[in-house]
Amino acid sequence: MTIAIYPGSFDPITKGHLDVLETGAKIFEKVIIVVAFNSNKTSFLTVEERVNLIKESVKHLDNVEVDSFSGLTVDYARQRNATILLRGLRAVSDFEYEMQLSQTNSALSEDIKTVFLITKPEYNFISSSTVKEIYLNNGDISKFVPQAVSDYLKNKK
Repeated sequence: MTIAIYPGSFDPITKGHLDVLETGAKIFEKVIIVVAFNSNKTSFLTVEERVNLIKESVKHLDNVEVDSFSGLTVDYARQRNATILLRGLRAVSDFEYEMQLSQTNSALSEDIKTVFLITKPEYNFISSSTVKEIYLNNGDISKFVPQAVSDYLKNKK
């Protein structure tokens, strides 16, 4: 079974993330979307909130699992017998960072490969940072995030 890991902060998950995940779920037998805990970042939502929101947002995908971890992504991938790291690209500006990350992961573990998927054009401009900015300024985020996220954040205020 080909298992892919889709790691990220997903703070919060956006429709762009979901687009990459849905494409990955069509390609790979199993995709584990993993909320990475990064102690260097100040989070908008807790890891638990993010995991729960992702679970609500991916109920329609039978071969997708949701988890969280801290540490090196390649170590987590090895623990889960995954051979693919799934990464999304929105624009050319994402590529340099993602390429460096991919090459670093490859240096750490030659048997784990990175696959890049490009979001649909209508999601190119959506980022979690943009969603947070809109939300914190009382804007409507419903066009940018799954329904579960929109509903949760409306009730959180």
